[in-house]
Amino acid sequence: MLYRKIPFMGIHIDNMDAKEIVAHVSKCIERKEPVQIVGVNVDQIVRVNKSSLSARIFQEAELVFIDGKPIKWMCTLLGRPAKERITGPDLMELICEKGAPNNLRIFLLGAAEGVAKRCGEVLEKKYPGIVIAGSYSPPFGFEKDQEELNRINKMLKDSHSDILFVGMGSPKQDIFIYENKNIYDIPVSFSMGAAIDFIAGNVKRAPRWMVNCGLEWTHRIAQNPKRLWRRYLVDDMAIIPMFFKELLKKNPSEE
Repeated sequence: MLYRKIPFMGIHIDNMDAKEIVAHVSKCIERKEPVQIVGVNVDQIVRVNKSSLSARIFQEAELVFIDGKPIKWMCTLLGRPAKERITGPDLMELICEKGAPNNLRIFLLGAAEGVAKRCGEVLEKKYPGIVIAGSYSPPFGFEKDQEELNRINKMLKDSHSDILFVGMGSPKQDIFIYENKNIYDIPVSFSMGAAIDFIAGNVKRAPRWMVNCGLEWTHRIAQNPKRLWRRYLVDDMAIIPMFFKELLKKNPSEE
């Protein structure tokens, strides 16, 4: 059975390939009603099952796409095959490529100081026609500073962007979009994790063969073991008992 929406550990994944996602994004831009799009990986599934706020964000998102190879593998083993896994950076570049002829307006928010600006320069050079309507790297703790939040929301609203790409890491990026998208009023907002860093060249991405084989996480640990070893080797291991519990379920609901 080919699910349109794949039931998966408390959320539903939209079973769409990259072209279908891009087409849907275009429709959302035309509607001009603020929506949130999120990619799901192992870390986020674990978080969704621990945090009611994260669960609500993923349940209410316009689209949930697969951004982690293990998620696609698990969907297959559960008998709920997914069409495609697409990484955040790949989807971001595909959207820019397809949107360039229409002068798509993009705002880049997140990463370290100057990185978002550099990412915008790379995208404008690579995809002529794309308009980087603005970029900003918020200071640490900005989410607790109402004055700074107001400033960011005004900056975003005044940019008249079509799409906002946010790269702050989860769950901060997801919560920021969820709580503010109706204030800054940009049609489509994406949680993009490290995509801004990757495209800017601030962080070296894993070789394509590692990405395709689902081994990108090993490359990331090697680059930043102090920050990432616990996430990948301890926290994310909670997915294993969750998966076996899901495996024992019968007749998953397709809503």
